[in-house]
Amino acid sequence: MMNFEGLDPGMGDFSSALHSTLEPGLEAPLDPRLDPALLQGVELDPDGLAVPVTESVHLMEGMFSELHNVLTEVGIPVTTVHFDLQEELLWMGNHRGHASSFFGSTMGRYSSFQVHATDDIRNIQSLETGVLFLSKSHLKCLTRGGLIMFDYPMEEAADMHSLLLMDNNTLLMGGLQNYVCEVDLNTVQETQRFTVEVPGVAIMRQSNRSFFCGHTSGKVTLRDLRTFKLEQEFDAFSGSLSDFDVHGNLLVACGFSSRGLNGLACDRFLMVYDLRMMRAVTPLQVHVDPYFLRFVPTYTSRLAIISQTGQCQFCEPTGLANLADVFHVNTVGHLLMSFDVSSSKQALAFGDSGSGIHLWSDAPEVTFNSYSRDTDFALPCLVDSLPHLDWNQDLLPLSLIPMPLTSTEPLLSDWPAALATPSPRRAPAVDPEILRTMKTVGFIGYAPNPRTRLRNQVPYKTKEIELAYDSYSQVPESPIGRDEQPHLHMVPKKYRKVTIKYSKLGLEDFDFKHYNKTLFAGLEPHIPNAYCNCMIQVLYFLEPVRCLVQNHLCQKEFCLACELGFLFRMLDLSRGGPCQASNFLRAFRTIPEASALGLILSDSDEQTGKVRLGRLIQSWNRFILTQLHQETQEQEGPQAYRGLSGSAFGSSGESVIGRLFGCEVENSSLCRCGKETVRTSLTLLFTMHYPEQTLDKTIKECEFADVLKKSICLEQNTQAWCENCEKYQPTVQTRNIRCLPDVLVINCEVNGVKEAEFWKAQAEYAFSKAAKKEEVGPTAPKEPTPSEWCVEDEMYCPEGLTFGNSIEDLRHVWVPQSLKMCISKSQGLEITSWSETEELSPSEEAEGAVVYDLVVTVPHLLDARTGGNLVAHIKVGETYHQRKEGVTHQQWYLFNDFLIEPIEKVEATQFDIIWKVPAILYYAKRNYHTRYDLRIKNPIEASVLLAEASLARKQRKSHATFIPLMVSEMPQAGDLVGLDAEFVTLNQEEAELRSDGTKSTIKPSQMSVARITCVRGQGPNEGVPFIDDYISTQEQVVDYLTQYSGIKPGDLDAKISSKHLTTLKSTYLKLRFLIDTGVRFVGHGLQKDFRVINLLVLKDQVIDTVHLFHMPRKRMISLRFLAWYFLDLKIQSETHDSIEDARTALQLYRKYLDLSRGGGSDEVRNMLKGLYEKGRQLDWKVPDDDSGEAQGSPKNNDVFPSVMGL
Repeated sequence: MMNFEGLDPGMGDFSSALHSTLEPGLEAPLDPRLDPALLQGVELDPDGLAVPVTESVHLMEGMFSELHNVLTEVGIPVTTVHFDLQEELLWMGNHRGHASSFFGSTMGRYSSFQVHATDDIRNIQSLETGVLFLSKSHLKCLTRGGLIMFDYPMEEAADMHSLLLMDNNTLLMGGLQNYVCEVDLNTVQETQRFTVEVPGVAIMRQSNRSFFCGHTSGKVTLRDLRTFKLEQEFDAFSGSLSDFDVHGNLLVACGFSSRGLNGLACDRFLMVYDLRMMRAVTPLQVHVDPYFLRFVPTYTSRLAIISQTGQCQFCEPTGLANLADVFHVNTVGHLLMSFDVSSSKQALAFGDSGSGIHLWSDAPEVTFNSYSRDTDFALPCLVDSLPHLDWNQDLLPLSLIPMPLTSTEPLLSDWPAALATPSPRRAPAVDPEILRTMKTVGFIGYAPNPRTRLRNQVPYKTKEIELAYDSYSQVPESPIGRDEQPHLHMVPKKYRKVTIKYSKLGLEDFDFKHYNKTLFAGLEPHIPNAYCNCMIQVLYFLEPVRCLVQNHLCQKEFCLACELGFLFRMLDLSRGGPCQASNFLRAFRTIPEASALGLILSDSDEQTGKVRLGRLIQSWNRFILTQLHQETQEQEGPQAYRGLSGSAFGSSGESVIGRLFGCEVENSSLCRCGKETVRTSLTLLFTMHYPEQTLDKTIKECEFADVLKKSICLEQNTQAWCENCEKYQPTVQTRNIRCLPDVLVINCEVNGVKEAEFWKAQAEYAFSKAAKKEEVGPTAPKEPTPSEWCVEDEMYCPEGLTFGNSIEDLRHVWVPQSLKMCISKSQGLEITSWSETEELSPSEEAEGAVVYDLVVTVPHLLDARTGGNLVAHIKVGETYHQRKEGVTHQQWYLFNDFLIEPIEKVEATQFDIIWKVPAILYYAKRNYHTRYDLRIKNPIEASVLLAEASLARKQRKSHATFIPLMVSEMPQAGDLVGLDAEFVTLNQEEAELRSDGTKSTIKPSQMSVARITCVRGQGPNEGVPFIDDYISTQEQVVDYLTQYSGIKPGDLDAKISSKHLTTLKSTYLKLRFLIDTGVRFVGHGLQKDFRVINLLVLKDQVIDTVHLFHMPRKRMISLRFLAWYFLDLKIQSETHDSIEDARTALQLYRKYLDLSRGGGSDEVRNMLKGLYEKGRQLDWKVPDDDSGEAQGSPKNNDVFPSVMGL
């Protein structure tokens, strides 16, 4: 795509004197008596006289050099050049709409004619019979002599730029509009129009399997050759795309990158993509400013990179560029505007802005094509010497004598348009039964023959076929087991997988409020195994579970109930900011049962997106309920974290989880010998079982309540051991329940095609029934949802779905909002759908009937681009709104990691199986939480700060680096505590290098805390550490970061470490106690420390020196430079020491207080200006001791006299 806005308009004046003897569009007829082969080596001048061709230029074999150059029309830029694919011709088009062709390596002018009166020629494509010329809004086909074959005008708003010949009869045209046209060259009619995203398609390339579109936005998209379906998208450049080419399994692109306020700059990094893995490989740095590029494959896959100034470089796409491979096209100061490579790869053609065309070759005897046909040359008119015709020959063609064409008489071949218009016979629609049963493997579908038609015969009925063709859709109906790509547009934006975009500042400048305008806390998704974030939110919004785990505390190092309690405490404190479940997931990865059930995913599993998340989250649901039930019902003995009283609040022998979710069931096994065995057990959830299909494969209408009842009171025939028969016998297994749980948990088990089709059919039945009721008597319109609980009165509505008073609200809904359940002695379990607003009568309550309301739905979202994700619809209760927002209300919310939005209640039950598959349902008894003690008593006591044994076997008391707190030193609210932490890396950062040299973080490195130090902030022992714990880790450490952390290999290994080694949970409890007490932490860069430790600390409890000594819109200053400038201390000389850093932060805070009290805000402002001025002078580096610059730091030796002697 060329841009001529910067060129001088005067350069484009067309000089007709150059072609005074040639009439545009007319060429002399060819004399049939002359053999065209005789004209090889002859060039015709404008007067028609034969002139000899110059001798061939001697070239060095294998090296490209200039063979010939010509000047076409002075001052008119050459906008496009093209090597003819059938003949030895080189075509050019210029900015004034004129086209010329040149023959062979000598570039003798062959033809020249005007294609368009005003518009420039933007693309040329040669055919067997003619040549296609594309301008802004016209497509013309002319013979090689200049006669018009057809002229296809387009819309006035069209701005075409590229052509792509799909086959001999089909052509694609693209440009700067939101569509790509497909044109049939036989009928010269537009057959299809494909929609593309704005700003359109500027470049198109084709390979054997796909074709590629280049966009001016900097993207390259891969699309299917048959359906134009988007298959892959490469975001190549941040500014704009200049050119790209495809060869074999490689795609290489060049373009422009954004340079901030400086606009766009040509990027010297070529983006290289491997089409087998569909990902970027190492960018290729070149020595020229790439504007054009083409593969020139000979014995290797060479790549030619061309700059606008005429520099050309050859290199291998997988190797390093060599300066020796650079040559220069002499354009006499003009810019190169076009470039093409011959099909034989022997010749290169360049067109410049000064109307010059340069032909380069690597061989003296160059041919443009491997097999070219002979070119027909125009000869001087020989009308006066017509050939003698022998009338005795029957096969003599009379057309040898030219006859004038008259416009008055019609020709016999001029048929009426009605008879000449082609009417293609449309193919009949595919049988719906074939589509319904089809299984797709790749792009091939397999289905059994329904035997509805005769073999090899298709009836043809025009009207029926046309109607069927108009309504036919090639998109398969069932999504399970098929390609979901056609349905991507159906997934609303808020349901799609959310990702965090990392910058140089990490998460500090990421706008989480854009995704969450409530005061509830989301969860970050970048941690391994964070697929369970939605279920963590579900457990948090069940009030008895939230209180239970926060009251729970045990001695186990990895206890999921304890970690959930710590995480729920953070969710309670957060005011809309996201939290992360890193410590919980770390403990989760250590549970053997979780690994045995396949619940722990590797990084490769999560990145490929091939995990069946629906089945996985249902297994996780069963596991977590069982695990919490076991952990909370265990009797706790004397605890290391408790005082002498040994209080065990909330840890009785009976599990709250069992009371809340548990249901006592009676399993009966009846053998055919008559032996019946009955066992009782406790189940925490139920799995849906769907009716089997009938022989005719029809799905009968069923109520959700009936299917649920049969799933709970399950009856099935299985093989089981019979003690009476003493062998395995067919038995009838039946299950009945003795009581109803407070919260009914249901795994939907929609894991296959049959279950999905059943669910879809039942939703259609329910919708039809509701539509009939609506026709009989429309219901009263529902009241609008109040917006007091929404921030700034904003109402939310999903994209693609609208909710109002329409019956459409009930589409895809089969699950009822409420259920009535009752266990009677005569009939057993009874389940019926119930109105959400209706209450039970006293007689029904006396019979033991209970109403359950839907409180949670967890769907699995199908998205082929990201591999799908899991979200939760949760009905948040009044107590949560009261704590967070000060209102008393119940409201449904969507929880999608850190995206949280209020939704309509009907949206929680809408499951469009195409993209939204139900996984888990939670029904709760009305007012069930009133039967539980919802008080939270903090189980963390002061005894956690007392001395404890080290895990390290070789540690000695003489090596102790801290003095534990005495009882008289227990911290109080407002006390200062100096804090510093050191970390190690568990997983390296995943990043990619952009073409402009900047780094883009895809996934941040996973850090683990390795050392935590707390020092006293007041008292006689001010500055003396009371916590200096090294944290033992069972996970593999990939980088100890010794230079920055001071941690060495072996320090965290209990077998060989000489440090005070503890568990993360032990140290975490100490910090939690300090936070709950209300102390104020002083440190440098505490935000990252608390984030990795996984603690949420209120802002008024944090004093961060990185912010105290910081001016707005200026850089952050290191602790090392601040210590030198204000305290005249040299710290962090070799490695970091957390005790030294924590003390230094306390001293800096004391210094800041002294400055604030001494001169107020003006003194602090002047101090900061001096600090930044000194930092710029020294490039923020602390000078050496012998440097004169060391005298510029204001000394302060009277701060912390007690610490200096420690």
